[in-house]
Amino acid sequence: MKNLLKLGLILLGAVMVLSSCSRKERSDITGWKYNDQKWGGFEKKLDYEGQIAGPNLVLVEGGTFTMGVTEQDVTYSWDNIPRRVTVSSFYMDETEVSNNHYREYLYWINRVFGESYPEVVLNALPDTLVWREELAFNEPLVETYFRHPAYDDYPVVGVSWLQANDFCKWRTNRVNEMLLIEKGIINTNPEQKDEDNFDTDAYLFGQYEGNVRKNLKDFQTGGERRVRFEDGILLPEYRLPTEAEWEYAALALQGNQIGGQDELISDRRLYPWDGNTVRYQRRDKMQGLILANFKKAKGDYMGMAGRLNDNACPTAPIRSYLPNDFGLYNMAGNVNEWTLDLYRPLTSTTLVDVDNQDLNPYRGNKFEERILDENGRPVEKDSLGRIRYRYIDDDQAANRENYKRGQVYNYLDGDQESQAYYDYGAHTLISDKARVYKGGSWADRAYWMSPGTRRYREEDKGDRSIGFRCAMIRVGAPSGNDQASGNQFKTKTKKRKRSRY
Repeated sequence: MKNLLKLGLILLGAVMVLSSCSRKERSDITGWKYNDQKWGGFEKKLDYEGQIAGPNLVLVEGGTFTMGVTEQDVTYSWDNIPRRVTVSSFYMDETEVSNNHYREYLYWINRVFGESYPEVVLNALPDTLVWREELAFNEPLVETYFRHPAYDDYPVVGVSWLQANDFCKWRTNRVNEMLLIEKGIINTNPEQKDEDNFDTDAYLFGQYEGNVRKNLKDFQTGGERRVRFEDGILLPEYRLPTEAEWEYAALALQGNQIGGQDELISDRRLYPWDGNTVRYQRRDKMQGLILANFKKAKGDYMGMAGRLNDNACPTAPIRSYLPNDFGLYNMAGNVNEWTLDLYRPLTSTTLVDVDNQDLNPYRGNKFEERILDENGRPVEKDSLGRIRYRYIDDDQAANRENYKRGQVYNYLDGDQESQAYYDYGAHTLISDKARVYKGGSWADRAYWMSPGTRRYREEDKGDRSIGFRCAMIRVGAPSGNDQASGNQFKTKTKKRKRSRY
């Protein structure tokens, strides 16, 4: 009797599984079968498990937080007024981009474009002269910091905001090309030259073929087809983090949530760690050690010989010190980092008229569209293999309800409605090229390591104290999945250690 009961339960379970699979393989609204040529071939990814984490990326689960000043506003700039915002989940680089990472980028563009378009390589070179000073002997760093293998794992500096954005675009294409290679879709092709190189947009719009190994099955024709973005294989673009994303990731307030309680945080943070000091406070062998690389006092960048307090002058390796509660290294000190935002003294969420724009706040939108031919397809790619885009003008945006201008740099802060104007060079140093950087550096005092502080620099200028890291949107569920919760490109999980000693 017991055996019959067990057999019945097994059969019932099998029927339920089969019926569940049957429901998943049919449309909920029409009953038509998915992925079946006889039923028209409409495709649905039945085996999609969620967005994977790209190389070096860490999932930052989104949420609400108070963005803005947490320290005393010693500069009296009042440009970081506290306000409540929400940031969607996203991915962020575990570390700053290193010299070796950037040299890999230069090697690739030199191999592909160097012969025909040497200006592309020249425009990408970091400004190594940022190390020079009138009354300091830093000439050895001009020659060695970016090129010598001793500095391979140190953060790249002298890279402008524009150059950092170009790096992000290049990285998007290389990672997506790698994913197609590892999926067995295309073969490696180190002979790419000029416009014949893998670009994600160009591939998706049929303007790059590559060395095809085996395409996906086409359920409409029964043959093969190239990968589409809808297949979930290719990742969204790498980019610089917005100011809100960067600040949220740096604070990592999830580490201060009260256990077992909903939406309760024990206290705010001045820095990416607890407490109001810059030294490790727990009573163990690390007690009293410096938690970041910054300038302690006038003329003191690293302490005394025999007991260097931060073991770095000027910068430290990108995995130095303890990571914050999101697992991100050096979100305070080492080098400042570029964010995506245009700098303005006020932010959108401090203005009463736009208090509904408190989800993913960002200033700097300049909307684009692809240039299409008469058949609605993208026109021929440019000489570097990229799909052509153009900026939307105000006439095109006039019929929209959600935005009325193509470029909204000065929306309610510098435009006609705000009655505030930025006359660059006459009354202000704030221009349409001013970009926000944050985090503090080896050359800064501890005040600038507070995530709420903000400064700006022209987008086409580098600095010896400014580097960057990349970010990527998280698509789908905000809390991640089994693949996305960790980095699939790490061979094994390692216990994070302080790299100083």
